[in-house]
Amino acid sequence: MKKKMQPVLYLRGLKNVSYSVFAVDKGQKFYRDPLFSSHTHIGKKLPFSSGQQVKRCIIDALLSNLNVERAPVTFVFEQKNLKEGEVLSLCDPNYPDQLLGGWMLANSKKEKTKKKEKEIKDEDSDENSDGSIKKRRSPLSISALTPLHPLLAEYNTENISFDRSDNKSLHRVIIRDDKGNLLSEEETKMILEGTHRDLYRKWIQDSGRATGLFVYDVAIDLRTLFSVSIYDVPNNIKLDEKKWKRGKNAFGECWTLCKSDREKLIPALAHALVNWRITSNQARTFSLMETLAIAIGDNANAQAGAIRARLIDDESGKPKATFVLDENAGANLYITPPCAAHILLNNEDVEALRKAEKHLIEVMLAFDYDNQF
Repeated sequence: MKKKMQPVLYLRGLKNVSYSVFAVDKGQKFYRDPLFSSHTHIGKKLPFSSGQQVKRCIIDALLSNLNVERAPVTFVFEQKNLKEGEVLSLCDPNYPDQLLGGWMLANSKKEKTKKKEKEIKDEDSDENSDGSIKKRRSPLSISALTPLHPLLAEYNTENISFDRSDNKSLHRVIIRDDKGNLLSEEETKMILEGTHRDLYRKWIQDSGRATGLFVYDVAIDLRTLFSVSIYDVPNNIKLDEKKWKRGKNAFGECWTLCKSDREKLIPALAHALVNWRITSNQARTFSLMETLAIAIGDNANAQAGAIRARLIDDESGKPKATFVLDENAGANLYITPPCAAHILLNNEDVEALRKAEKHLIEVMLAFDYDNQF
């Protein structure tokens, strides 16, 4: 009997990171591991990249493949002091990043009060005509990029500098007194002559770096991948009935993207899920972040078993770990040649990533989006 297709598809990816930076918070975001401590009495620091950053990079890879722009957003600020307000999204599923990334539109308390006082609403406004919250959860649930195991990743720090001391005649140094007033050129020159400090060089201490083996997980809800609830689309967004078909899924009445447009998006999405790397403006210190292995299946537990870590007892008294790639765990496993540099293998495949993409495409194309009920 043919196995019934499950509505959620899972993907786990294993990446190698070589001395790179994921974010700018204190040089690198990190968390502390409570079990595997370092040589100090403080829990071991482990670098990570947030799920939001991973999601952004996957969406960027998708849009780059499609050669289209992101949907525009509106940033709202309030006087005085430019206090931050809402970030308003179009909530338009015609944009690929909105369709696959989701949206949220909620009016502020001030705007809701104005709506009550206002008798006539401008039909061209980007806001909701009924004043309700419009929210579409992304069909892609994306984890943070975290170490596969605490012993298989490191958080390193170094002191770096912003150095312009090679041409002091070109660059300026200004000094302010305790009242904020700028000193004259003569006063500044006297201070510089009397100090051993080089003011043309700015020191940045304890800049964090990430290195090791990292894993990310993605759950793709095929039921909502190309279907949008009729209640999640603002009234001012009109969908073309030639492009969007009215139907029903497990969550109620919805609009479903037509087959021809789905067939354009699916290959780009498959490529992005397999080949993304951190390229956002928060990333510094280039690393290929090459993918070592990909596991794909419809069982989350199988994903965890296909790419996992294992503790090693080498009688040294200190815990050590390696990683395991298990083809019998219940998921489709694709192993790339760079993986052989980290573990003994005889089944790496130069076509691994292409085959992983092909498998994702086949599964996503096979789902019956138009007749879910």
